[in-house]
Amino acid sequence: MEELSAAIEKAEKIVVYAEGEARAYLPQDAAFAALMQAWKETVSAAVRMPAFGVSIDALTRKGLESGLWMEFCFGEELLCGGMPFESLLFEVKRDWHGFNIVRGQGRRYEGRCFYVDLRQATMQPLYDALQKIARG
Repeated sequence: MEELSAAIEKAEKIVVYAEGEARAYLPQDAAFAALMQAWKETVSAAVRMPAFGVSIDALTRKGLESGLWMEFCFGEELLCGGMPFESLLFEVKRDWHGFNIVRGQGRRYEGRCFYVDLRQATMQPLYDALQKIARG
């Protein structure tokens, strides 16, 4: 998880997708800092596990049309676990104890995913931060 967390620290933008509507936050935005803090709290005891999930671009884009999603965007290609990416996208569900992180590369979301096991924790801190930001 350390390698993935170190990569996420390099994010240059966070995009939040709520019911298909995207909103971007930059490092100078208060929401960016709040989301990074909530992310750290959410994954504080997490373990990155081998993922069997594979993203298919068309299905991922269809998924973005509903629910709550978050994407970390980077200004360059990064590498974690031998897998390259330019962005990391995942769905946020309050009660989930683990989730797939989809790798974005070349404007496509496809290929093997990362899986994050939150152990006994849930996505509640990140979900709450996203809800607070959405309310303004």
